[in-house]
Amino acid sequence: MMRQKKCGCGRSPTGSCVGWHSLTDEEYLAAKMAYEKKNELRKERLKGI
Repeated sequence: MMRQKKCGCGRSPTGSCVGWHSLTDEEYLAAKMAYEKKNELRKERLKGI
């Protein structure tokens, strides 16, 4: 299995490179908001289990 590289730009929400270094500021903010929303929904679903 191939290991993911550590994030060098500081934008990754996981600490591993997810390719967000190439995004514009607007694209980065949209990706960050979508990631956070997805995590909130996941947490809410897990509470219901």
